[in-house]
Amino acid sequence: MDGLTLLVPSSVVREAEDKREATRKLGYVARAAAVFRADRLLVFPDREGERRWGEEFVSVVLQYAATPPYLKDEVWGKRDELLFAGILPPLRVSSQTVTDPDGSVTHQGIVTKVGSEGRVRVTCGLQHPISLMVPPDMATPAEGERVTVRISSREPVRARLVDEPTPGFDVECMGLSAALSDESGLRIAASEYGEKITHARLGDLLPDLRAGMTVAFGSPGRGLPEILGLEPEAVSAAVAAQGHVDSDPGFDRWLNTIPRQGSETVRTEEAMFASLGCLTLTE
Repeated sequence: MDGLTLLVPSSVVREAEDKREATRKLGYVARAAAVFRADRLLVFPDREGERRWGEEFVSVVLQYAATPPYLKDEVWGKRDELLFAGILPPLRVSSQTVTDPDGSVTHQGIVTKVGSEGRVRVTCGLQHPISLMVPPDMATPAEGERVTVRISSREPVRARLVDEPTPGFDVECMGLSAALSDESGLRIAASEYGEKITHARLGDLLPDLRAGMTVAFGSPGRGLPEILGLEPEAVSAAVAAQGHVDSDPGFDRWLNTIPRQGSETVRTEEAMFASLGCLTLTE
């Protein structure tokens, strides 16, 4: 699969009773993104559905969870949103630190300052941030951007930027319509009012899914139709008629990935694991 982008609403922790439970829930969301190798995790606004904790809290906790352990303290310091960050489950993203055959180590770094003459200052798990030249064939990264650093010696420090994808996923805040127009591949709305997924239907979708996909989820008690101001029955009727859902922000498919749902509501993190478990199957 070429790429996976996940979209969750800013109201994703609306049912949490306290900040500790809200943090724990976001930990499961981050785990789903890590387990299924998402490239991006986007938080789209649902102001009407938010309660005590909204977009800023959700994005900060998810960004913290996605940060490698050796960068967390230096990058984030102490913030009120991270009061219970200690209960977040480790993501253990594959290859966050990689030892290459020549003995050099590949680390993830974060750009803390963009300087002049093609240099950037990067925090990458060494004792101090280091200044590195940007390779001629690599676009200059922006402040806050994740980069890949190859370290061949710690003392003295010998390191260089390499134009390679960083492991893990990026977290951003973005409007739903903008997010869908920004992504390629199949754009899916996960909803109980969508088309029920079957073995045969999944087989039909596989060629499109291999080109990458974007999957959007609702929040507990407030699914995508309600967030978008759509009548659930209208969504079901349009899906049944294989037509376009009116006022749809740009989805290619509305899919019910839990067709035998036994609970009145499915939590977002539960829907993520259930949906991605079938949508990322290989042939």
